[in-house]
Amino acid sequence: MDRISLLAALERDGLAFADSCTAAGLNAPVVACPGWNVADLVWHLGEVHHFWRSIVGGLMQSPNGYADPKRPADDQLVDWYGAGFTETVQVLTDVDPASPVWTWSDDHTAGFVVRRMAHETAVHRWDADQAAQRTMPVEATLAGDGIDEFLQHFLNGGGGGVKPVAGSVHLHCGDVPGEWTVRTGNDGQVQVTREHAKGDCAIRGTASDILMTLWRRQPVSVVEVIGDRDLAERFVAQSKLE
Repeated sequence: MDRISLLAALERDGLAFADSCTAAGLNAPVVACPGWNVADLVWHLGEVHHFWRSIVGGLMQSPNGYADPKRPADDQLVDWYGAGFTETVQVLTDVDPASPVWTWSDDHTAGFVVRRMAHETAVHRWDADQAAQRTMPVEATLAGDGIDEFLQHFLNGGGGGVKPVAGSVHLHCGDVPGEWTVRTGNDGQVQVTREHAKGDCAIRGTASDILMTLWRRQPVSVVEVIGDRDLAERFVAQSKLE
């Protein structure tokens, strides 16, 4: 997706997030984040936005010197989030996407942050929609790009107790263009190619369902698995999600 489309998606989903949080109520549980209620979710996303607009707005080359915000009282959380979100959209709109900034990835540009914030916000909008008992998939084109981002940045780091994948997985979106083959060796090294190829298993579904399965918001049973189902389960379990 291009920068303009990502910014439009960020604005749409960031506003919808606040609406669903208000509809759900701050005490409603967030199923995807055990132990969290909606107030915790609002604080989390607002804090994430605060961090990255500080990095980009200051063209910071290190997170050193970043000052954490103070958590507002629960009855002020949604307004605090909304004011910060408006500022976040403005900062990411105004910045040259090629500007060098600190990131945790190999891509040290503001453009990485624009893409990351669009997808972070979309996933948490999904969380808020679920808390409000609204069934709203991630918009298909954004979800397809989200799968690509996930495969680029979130595959490695499976924690202790996770069985090695040691196989190949083909992912195929049924509603938008998008195919990837992921090959993982016994040493844990991962290779991702954007191609149609036969894997030891295939995961098929809508882009939103595949993305939410990768983010472990939905079980593997939501998507179609062809071939080695145990491999598909191991593949989804391998990623370190924070």
